Amino acid sequence: MPALRRDQALLPRPTRLSLRSGHFTLDTGTAVRTTPGAEAAADLLRDLLTPATGLPLPPSPSGDITLAVDPQLRGLGQEGYGLTVADRSVLLRAAHPTGLLRGVQTLRQLLPEQALFPTGGARRERWELPCTEITDVPHRPWRGLMIDVARHFHDAATLRRHIDLLALHKLNVLHLHLTDDQGWRMPVAAYPRLTTVGAHRAGTAHGTGSEDDHDGRPHGGAYTRADLTGLVAHAARLGVTVVPEIEMPGHVRAALAAYPHLGNHPDRALDVWTRWGVCDSVLGVHDGVLDFVHAVLDEVMDVFPAPYIHLGGDECPATEWEQSPAARARAAAEGLSGPAGLHGWLLAWAGAHLREHGRHPVAWAETGTALPPGFTAMSWREPAHAAEALRRGHDVVLTHHRTTYLDYAQDDRPGGPPAQPGPVVDLRTVHRGDPDPVTSAPGAGRVLGTQAQLWTEYAPTAADLDRLAYPRLCALADRAWTGPTPWPDFSRRLAAHTRRLNALGVRHHPLTAPPPRAAQTRTAPSA
Repeated sequence: MPALRRDQALLPRPTRLSLRSGHFTLDTGTAVRTTPGAEAAADLLRDLLTPATGLPLPPSPSGDITLAVDPQLRGLGQEGYGLTVADRSVLLRAAHPTGLLRGVQTLRQLLPEQALFPTGGARRERWELPCTEITDVPHRPWRGLMIDVARHFHDAATLRRHIDLLALHKLNVLHLHLTDDQGWRMPVAAYPRLTTVGAHRAGTAHGTGSEDDHDGRPHGGAYTRADLTGLVAHAARLGVTVVPEIEMPGHVRAALAAYPHLGNHPDRALDVWTRWGVCDSVLGVHDGVLDFVHAVLDEVMDVFPAPYIHLGGDECPATEWEQSPAARARAAAEGLSGPAGLHGWLLAWAGAHLREHGRHPVAWAETGTALPPGFTAMSWREPAHAAEALRRGHDVVLTHHRTTYLDYAQDDRPGGPPAQPGPVVDLRTVHRGDPDPVTSAPGAGRVLGTQAQLWTEYAPTAADLDRLAYPRLCALADRAWTGPTPWPDFSRRLAAHTRRLNALGVRHHPLTAPPPRAAQTRTAPSA
């Protein structure tokens, strides 16, 4: 089979691509012309290419490469772009500056993979782009990756690198799972013990056994405010939005270890959990908890300008509320049918606070009916739940665990690395994805898009994140941007694309793997 041209190996695949003969040569005399609004994209182009290629790409009103923002362009939306590479010029156009950022990533992929080396590993005087014409518009507006930094802490430098990789693949959301039973990673000025106490645990679980079944090695870490604002700024330059998640009312053991009075047993001393799974400890529902939620969300909104804020919301046992006179009294005072209704009540209360500040609340949806009105649903248990949530008016991000959870094993070869118990989620499964749910109900919500989930019970290192994410995240990126593509086409492009991953030092899972045996039916891992 003949080798693919670089424009035939783009990932994700462009909406429309026309091959042309010839090539455009970049050299030390190549300059960049911009129109108003295109300056940030030109700066990004230089920042990405100059360190690797040695080409200065200076600004010039007569530059051979033109980056132009034209709001009159039709059909491109906020992220679409048009790219024409001729033998003497390059024209990248978009209706919005974000579209130019997507086109810059396409230009990177059109160059030889040596141009992706982060720091001058392949400097040369001439680089060639194949002549081509591309029109490219995303299939869905939400295309993301969730990284759980609560189960295992990953530092800001690791997250910056993953933001860079998201942008290369035209993924535009980094969802940060910042808090859970096993660790609280974001500083909150009014509650300093959240990170001085809640960010550190005595050990890490060997399995799902007793409290003492852990390795005995302390694990911890927290971000500074500067870390997080720096991540947000870095992501924004690349057209990536950082969506924070603060879990409530469940998955709060780390917060209760720091501040026991926020729970239903204020006199009980808890430690940061050393186990995986679902913990029975949940937030109380007294006024002090409401003040806490307000303060935390206010700080979250101050650090993260994202229009969406994730409130967790899943796996919340009602046992403590059922046993608490104060919780039963709150449920009665709010007109709820019982303590179990406090889950939706507290989420609705927190969501209303976000909406008052112009933000949209998001939560994990364990069914299609559990979330309060106005929430965006991340339906992870069953595809049918997404359809039901749409019918009830929720916007939906598709996160079905059998096609988007990258902590599941990629194959069932003996002696493979540890992974979440459950079905094999191989590359082809992620590429296939789930059909978009359809509903004709009046007032139905929208499918915003999809994202992959990287829960980190079995990913303590940066190398583990690479191995779990790639190449499966390439498959999700292709589907999220382009829509369904034929497997043979995708697999050919991916084989060529791995040279880019290698140039960037991505320690990906090998492409060749045995076909999975029949998947077992098991409960999905905790969110």
